[in-house]
Amino acid sequence: MNLADSLDSSMARTRLQRCKECGTFGLGSECNECGGPMESAAALKYSPEDSQGSRRRKRQDAGSDQWIESLPSPRKGGEEE
Repeated sequence: MNLADSLDSSMARTRLQRCKECGTFGLGSECNECGGPMESAAALKYSPEDSQGSRRRKRQDAGSDQWIESLPSPRKGGEEE
């Protein structure tokens, strides 16, 4: 593997997109399957000095009932065995 190949493979990860409608992965801004909008598939890097964290939580309405319902749960119903 030469330098150009390693740069291309690392750059693809930063450009990887996921369709908001059907979940298909691609590199464009529009989904090839359904035509829906694409968003970045890679998670943002975590930093304890996150200067934009409060803005992002406000934009996502973190803490609201709807936001809490959208969180993944290990079991449906939330009952313990």
